Amino acid sequence: MVRSSKNQMEFNRNFECEYGQITQVSPLIRRIVANNPGPYTFKGTGTYVIGYGDVGVIDPGPDDQDHVNALLNSLQGEKITHQIITHTHLDHSPAARYVSEKTGAKTYAIGPHGLGKIAKEITVEAGGDMSFTPDILVKDGDIIEGNGWSLECVHTPGHTSNHLCLSLIEENSLFTGDHVMGWSTTVVSPPDGDMSDYILSLKKLLIREDKIYYPTHGGAIFEPQKYVRAIIVHRKLRENQILDCISKEINNIPDMVSAMYEGLDQRLIKAAQHSILSHIIDLVKRDIICTRGEVGIDAEYEKL
Repeated sequence: MVRSSKNQMEFNRNFECEYGQITQVSPLIRRIVANNPGPYTFKGTGTYVIGYGDVGVIDPGPDDQDHVNALLNSLQGEKITHQIITHTHLDHSPAARYVSEKTGAKTYAIGPHGLGKIAKEITVEAGGDMSFTPDILVKDGDIIEGNGWSLECVHTPGHTSNHLCLSLIEENSLFTGDHVMGWSTTVVSPPDGDMSDYILSLKKLLIREDKIYYPTHGGAIFEPQKYVRAIIVHRKLRENQILDCISKEINNIPDMVSAMYEGLDQRLIKAAQHSILSHIIDLVKRDIICTRGEVGIDAEYEKL
């Protein structure tokens, strides 16, 4: 886990608001948190509201009617004109269909879950909102404009192939979805998750000049470039741990998890296995390690 700054830890304390209560985050941003806390979601999925009067909603949230009702009730007298989806995991996009039914607001996203993977007949991992298809497809660099606000689309594959960050141009801030989280490192789960893409997307953010990040889970990140550099270092350390395990003849992923994640919450073992697998796939691509059989959780690996 990447350590939080003092300002960020203060924001994380403020993040512990009552579920169903909308809170002011910045002059143009409000947030309401879904009541779905857990080992993958921290305090819950944060739905962001952009602007006033005619508003945009980023990540309307899970299939939770209470959350949808709380969102709509908090915006009485205002109109949702846009729903923008950072990616299609089940805690981010399913509520969009209920919001659309009530308001007619169209959805914007890079594409459906799996993006090009399904077209190649690759089965993507569980946890995707397979029923979601955006009303309006966007691409990297597109600008989504609303009443008094504008969002630049920044395609950041890695956590999922259709992951999208969104830059609020008026405040020079970036909504990072799950690409960069405010409480923990991001799970990269193959085959839709891709470590090579993830690292490249982190480096893409490094050359931007966003002043603050707003992740979907956890508090704001006030020193974003420093934080992203720390994530890249963390991933390099994980890669080195894997290579060290292989040098010690700890050759399969379940044993690597036991060696690398001391005291790990049992609910996160599968996520840790898939995170290591994503690193291993990257190492195999780079001809650093190999396996005699098919790359997978139960395969055995050795250095080239």
